Amino acid sequence: MMQRICVYCGSNTGNDPVYTAAAAELGGVLVDAGLELVYGGAHKGIMGILADAVLERGGAVHGVIPQMLEEKEIAHTGLTELHVVTSMHERKSMMAALSDGFIALPGGFGTLEELIEIITWGQLQFHEKPCGVLNVKGYFNKLLEYLDHTQAEGFLKPENRAMLLADETATGLLQQFSGYRSPAVEKWS
Repeated sequence: MMQRICVYCGSNTGNDPVYTAAAAELGGVLVDAGLELVYGGAHKGIMGILADAVLERGGAVHGVIPQMLEEKEIAHTGLTELHVVTSMHERKSMMAALSDGFIALPGGFGTLEELIEIITWGQLQFHEKPCGVLNVKGYFNKLLEYLDHTQAEGFLKPENRAMLLADETATGLLQQFSGYRSPAVEKWS
């Protein structure tokens, strides 16, 4: 049973209010589903909007932030729990350990890097947790097309390609999470 969902997302808000609205909506959907939030611990951008939406609805939020970023005064000080760690590697490892599933909202390099790393860990069978993208306004369409291309070119098995779930709504994505089963296929077989 899932208790906590890790959300990777931007420390900026983007250019379209649809992204901030999706973050706030996801926060509400998580609370309504009885799920706690794990995220990067910042108060800025989509990250802050998501955390505030969960907190405003009485949900629990667990932030994980490297000390270097905390010292730059971007840490959210009103969280249920804030873990200050020494490195980005420690941050990602702790976020993974605290979470039962992973969602990416729109973001930049960091969001993409975190998403690709966690789905790779699943492919290598380091975990069996669901991973998905909240495809707000088609934000992840090009990434999903790229992954289809890697499968077509023989670099990704169909079972592994299917590991990255996608939906335009938070409710739809969480419904996919509830039925997720990690593929029993070896990366190298």
